[in-house]
Amino acid sequence: MDTVRDAARIKMDAAMSTGQTSADYVQHHLEHLTFNLETWNFSGKGFWNLNLDTFFLSLVLGIGFLLLFYWVASTVKAGVPGRMQNFVEILIEFVDKTVRESFQGSSQLIAPLALTIFVWVFLMNFMDLIPVDFLPTTLSLFGIHHFRSVPTADPNTTFGMSIAVFLLIIYYNLCIKGFKGLGKEMLVVPFGLCLFPINIIFRLLEEFVRPISLSLRLFGNLFAGELIFILVALLPWWMQWTFGGIWSIFHILIILIQAFIFMMLTIVYLSMAHESHAKEVH
Repeated sequence: MDTVRDAARIKMDAAMSTGQTSADYVQHHLEHLTFNLETWNFSGKGFWNLNLDTFFLSLVLGIGFLLLFYWVASTVKAGVPGRMQNFVEILIEFVDKTVRESFQGSSQLIAPLALTIFVWVFLMNFMDLIPVDFLPTTLSLFGIHHFRSVPTADPNTTFGMSIAVFLLIIYYNLCIKGFKGLGKEMLVVPFGLCLFPINIIFRLLEEFVRPISLSLRLFGNLFAGELIFILVALLPWWMQWTFGGIWSIFHILIILIQAFIFMMLTIVYLSMAHESHAKEVH
């Protein structure tokens, strides 16, 4: 407890000595480690910016997840499995059951895709439970003064994943229905051929709203969670334990639910791409 108190006091003294206000503290924690692809430096000024913290953490978590599952698959034991094998098997069975119950088509891609989305999004969300000052303070020792720890609190991540899902929706629409079937569906659903201009407008709105809502839902929840943790870090040390602990317990449920929702909506959207409604309209 004394160590925590001393750390909080040191942080407060440092902020006072540098003239840092609460707004400055929040703003500092919301700034990315940015590399500009036009000027080829870390200025962050310009349009073609790459958020290196988001890119690095997303890549590390994705590769780590793949290596872990590959290791478990290569060391599978018959009879009495280990804890990790049990956990992975339960997770795979859960995702596979969800896909079988929600996906109406036939594809060998959907189940692995759903598993990847669920685990990867959960791991990126889980970074929100790391103390907000841990990574920035550690990396500042190496000259890195801006670093955000939650990839899914960056809209570039959530929009990137939702655009990938959007492209898969278009791909399956064309593969299953063909240009003729998809064109007919866009013309006649839902109001019939006589109102085809309205049908087309409704269909385009529906298709473009999907990736936007998919990405903004995840981004909004994780950005809000990250911001609350930053605000909690501004409280006195003896209040941080109470409010931070309560919010952490609640946030565990949020990050799990958001990963499940992103996976579930992806399955539903791809299932809808396999269905044809044009034949139902005369």
